[in-house]
This record gives sequence, C-alpha cells and structure tokens, in this order.
Amino acid sequence: MANGKYKTWRIFLIVFLLAIGIVGVLGYSKYKKVVAPNVTTAENFSLYITANADLESVTEQLKKANILKDETSFYWWATKKDLYKNLHPGRYVLKNGMSNREIVNLLMSGRQTPVNVTFNNIRIKKDFAGRIGAQIEADSIDFITYFDTTSYFKSLGLTKDNFMTLFIPNTYELYWNTSAESFIKRMQKEHETFWNSARLNKTKEIGLTPEEVYILASIVYSENDRASDEASRIAGVYMNRLHKGMKLEADPTVKFAIGDFAKKRIYFADLEIESPYNTYKYAGLPPGPIHMPPIKYIDAVLNYEKNDYIFLCGRGDGSGRHYFAETLSEHNKNRAMYIQTLNKLGIR
Repeated sequence: MANGKYKTWRIFLIVFLLAIGIVGVLGYSKYKKVVAPNVTTAENFSLYITANADLESVTEQLKKANILKDETSFYWWATKKDLYKNLHPGRYVLKNGMSNREIVNLLMSGRQTPVNVTFNNIRIKKDFAGRIGAQIEADSIDFITYFDTTSYFKSLGLTKDNFMTLFIPNTYELYWNTSAESFIKRMQKEHETFWNSARLNKTKEIGLTPEEVYILASIVYSENDRASDEASRIAGVYMNRLHKGMKLEADPTVKFAIGDFAKKRIYFADLEIESPYNTYKYAGLPPGPIHMPPIKYIDAVLNYEKNDYIFLCGRGDGSGRHYFAETLSEHNKNRAMYIQTLNKLGIR
C-alpha cells in the first residue's frame, strides 16, 4: 500500500515538473518574442512612417534595414497589439537593445523624434522647395504649389517676387511629417520672432522695410560670401548710392537676371539684359532677394558702416575682398587692377 502511494506521488511530481518545464519554455518563448532585446544597430535607426503606411510596409522597412534579430516575432507582437490600427506618421528613432514591446509602444504612442531642418545659401524657389522637401515628408512639388499660391503671402503683405523674405536661414526643429502649409506658418512665426522690436527700430532708423533689408542683404551676401567682415562696409556703399538716387550697379543682380550664378566675369553686353533685377538699368532695389542671406548679413545691413564710399570693386584674386572708392577716378583705377588680375588668372 505504501509502495503504491509512493508510485502515485512520484508520477504526480514528474507531471508537475513537466508542467512547470512546459510553462517555463512557453514563458521564455513569449519573453523572447515580447521583452527580449530585438533591435541590433550600432547607431540609432530612424524609422519613417508615412501617412499611408501599413504594418506590412513598416515591417518591410525594418527588414531592409536589417536591424531586427527576428522580424517574425515583431510582426506577431505588432499584430497582437493591433498596431496596424494605431500607426502614427512621423520619424521614430529605434535604439540598440529595444524590445518588440518597446518598438510597438513607441509607434502606437506617436512620440516621434523631430528632425533638424536647415536651409541657407539658396537663390530660387525651386531650389528652396527641393531643399526642404528632402528633409521632411512633404515633397518639393507640395512646396512649389504652395509658393505659387500667393493668397497666403499676399495676406502678409508679400508679393510673388519678395515672398522669400519670409524665410530666415537657420536650423529649425520640426516634425518629419510637417505639411507644406504647417511649415510656412511655422516660418511666419520664426520671422516674427526674428524681427523683434530692436531690429524693427533699426529698419526705421535706416529708412528701409524688413523686406528691403533682406533684399539688400541678399545683394551684399552675393557680392561677398567669403569675407563677411566687409559686409557692413559694402552695405554702407549701397546705402550711400540709394540715398543719392544712384543705381546700385551690383554685378550679382545681373548674374541673377541672366540666371548664370557660376559666371565669373560680367561684360558690358551682360549689363543690357532686360530685367527688373538688373540694377545697372533700374534704380533702387530689385523686386525680390537674389539670394538667401545669412542672419549676420541682415544685421550687417541694419548696422551698415557710415562711410563716404560710392564705389566698390572686387579684387579678382579669389579672396572675396574688395577695393572701395569715393570718386570715379579712384574706382576706375581699382577696376583696371581687377581686370588685370582676372586676365592674369585666365578668367573669361
């Protein structure tokens, strides 16, 4: 009898241990699928989810990036948690060692990581649209379409020629899925922040509007984008010409009118091009900026050097620096040196 009880107890113990073992195996299997590290990447990986993305496309993106140890377990857990019903567009940063649970929770939360959007050194709207479209989800066509819809800019007092003055070159933190419209409105706020009371008071002191300051800064920058210490002096020359009612006669505006920004040398024939941007033909500032000037060039115009120079001429030696003159005779001597230098360097 005692022997039978012992056998029964032994069988019960074996079954119990087997059950624990099975539960343990199943538990470990679930642990591996849910909370075990599944992301393996030396650097943080940016996962971009578009507005029309589905679970299959997200999984495929992860598969192509080859950052998951086990794509099947991710898809299983994501399906189990109904991720396909709760995908939020945006940029999500996945870090080494993240589990499927952490990935799914992140994607379902919508806690996307912003991107740094930078723009500078741009001349025309097509290039600007391309630059921004390469950094966020909205593409260049979205921006071109918005730029060509002037009603919004008109409400801000801007025209099709000077609307680019709205954009202050800098680096801005934005969400990747920012729309073209939202981008423009954000830039409007940044524009208002930039043109604070101190800068607005400066515009009144020098007799220009913020748009005119931007346009003049674009000419100064195009004239000299290397030796920025000359910027306020060059701005002073152009301000002197404006005050005297003289034509600006700025070579960079001719290049803009021609559309050849790589042109090294301006000839007399170039000065005859018919364009409101040709400051050899038309007095005053052109109708819009010819470049996107850095902030320090805008400030250089606001704080332009008070001097008596009327003329400026590049040195032609690649330094970006200029000769300055108060009289035409001085200027002609400087111009002769400039031409001589270009000829020596073989610049045609």
